[in-house]
Amino acid sequence: MYKRILVPIDLADVELAKPAIASALMMAKEADGVVRLVNVLPTTPVMLAEYVPADFEAQQRSAAEEAIAIVAMETGLPAERISTVVRQGHVDREILDEAAAMHADLIVMSSHRTGMRTYFLGSNAGHVVRYAACSVLVVRQPPQK
Repeated sequence: MYKRILVPIDLADVELAKPAIASALMMAKEADGVVRLVNVLPTTPVMLAEYVPADFEAQQRSAAEEAIAIVAMETGLPAERISTVVRQGHVDREILDEAAAMHADLIVMSSHRTGMRTYFLGSNAGHVVRYAACSVLVVRQPPQK
């Protein structure tokens, strides 16, 4: 059913993404589909730019590309069925732009349990759900015991 699946990954918390990755892999295998993992790097604020090395963003991108390639390799999918991309900007916008660019049928993403901060401000997952042109599956973390 879903042939092109996008899975956003926060490389600072890969454990959070594992249930979403597992769900995407299951659906991709059933439909002989492809999976793309995306990581979004924040833009360096202008006021901090003078305090970081000139190649700071290039270093961040390189480290993120290496880390997401490891996550992709650990999925066990053949290389022709999984790809990775690192984007930079606002998380929700970049996820939506990547989904549009790859003509995604489905976005599978993990979400933290809601709290007061996300209740009032909205989460990245919430923005993606509201504005995505394709279906979105939000995989929640199991409750802590």
